Amino acid sequence: MTELVALAESAAKSPATVLITGESGVGKDLVARHIHSQSSRRLAPFVGMTCAGLTEARLESELFEHARGGTLFLDEVGDLSLRVQAWLLRFLENGEIQAVGPDRPSPRVDVRVVAATYRNLNDLAAAGQFREDLVYRLRVIHLHVPPLRERPEDVHALMSHFLARSGRELNFTDGALLAFRRYSWPGNVRELLNVVEQLVWLSAGTVVGVEDLPVSIRSFLVANEWAAGDLAPRPPSRPH
Repeated sequence: MTELVALAESAAKSPATVLITGESGVGKDLVARHIHSQSSRRLAPFVGMTCAGLTEARLESELFEHARGGTLFLDEVGDLSLRVQAWLLRFLENGEIQAVGPDRPSPRVDVRVVAATYRNLNDLAAAGQFREDLVYRLRVIHLHVPPLRERPEDVHALMSHFLARSGRELNFTDGALLAFRRYSWPGNVRELLNVVEQLVWLSAGTVVGVEDLPVSIRSFLVANEWAAGDLAPRPPSRPH
């Protein structure tokens, strides 16, 4: 993950369009926000939009009224209709908004676009569902976020981040920390956030053991026959 953060910070120094790919829930939005926060646009708006059902009029509104001078994050860009793809391509080519409606000028707007998708845009283009020329316009800089199961070393750091944001003091036994690290996290970072929030709200005390973890994690450990001794309660500690 250190390499990805370094690449994101390098991308932040550039005005180029960025495409972030990865499975659903891996934290593509977090990477997009980090790029914005490290860029020269960090004091301007960061506007996120989900692309399913997005219309030209809505996109024009966000570009012209809300994201001007800042960053527009297009989440799940692979869900754009072909018509909106053509509209977006024109904007990326010359910074000009193709105004919706007759006799309206086409103003130029200074907005940096960061897009994300869990889908393979090349496959969509081959199937005629996505413009190939737009793929190249979006993928000037390409960042791929690996699934959480491939980077277990990030789990404890993310836990600490989510706990700090919640303001709740929780300590985890060594067994609980090991369980978090060994779990496969099919829902990726989004699932980890949900589990931490559940523990924040439902934990009666300040110490979390394996027995306090959601049934999905405990069932996974049982199914994979982790030795009970590995997860035995030990003195609690903060994730780090």
